[in-house]
Amino acid sequence: MTRDSIDIEDFLSKRGIKPTPNRILVAKELIKTTHPVSLADLEILLDPMDKASIFRVLELYAVKDIVHVIEDGSRSSKYEICLSSGHHSLRDQHVHFFCEKCRETYCFENTAIPIVEMPDGFLPRAVNYVIKGLCPTCRRKEGL
Repeated sequence: MTRDSIDIEDFLSKRGIKPTPNRILVAKELIKTTHPVSLADLEILLDPMDKASIFRVLELYAVKDIVHVIEDGSRSSKYEICLSSGHHSLRDQHVHFFCEKCRETYCFENTAIPIVEMPDGFLPRAVNYVIKGLCPTCRRKEGL
């Protein structure tokens, strides 16, 4: 499934979500993005939809495994759509990079999160693997 060929109503329905207008709009914006976005980013993109409505959709999407929630250290969770079908696992997650200068979060989709052996009795549900530093653009601006 490519981003350009997604039938959003079908995509949501197959994951047990009623495709309401707000849910469709949020999904469309998430599909269009090239990097994880914050609630504030979506609020700008989805104006005049209110922040509470967007947040409720994002919370539902997180519960239904439609979005990955990334805590990149910016004090603002970022969201990216997960287009794989079915329940995603830790192996579906990937590394992210947070630029400390421009505060942009980048996906390294082809870099899997290393699997960490867990002690007996522990059941991991999510892994947050974020590398922090300077992106290529900010690094050039800094002359590094």
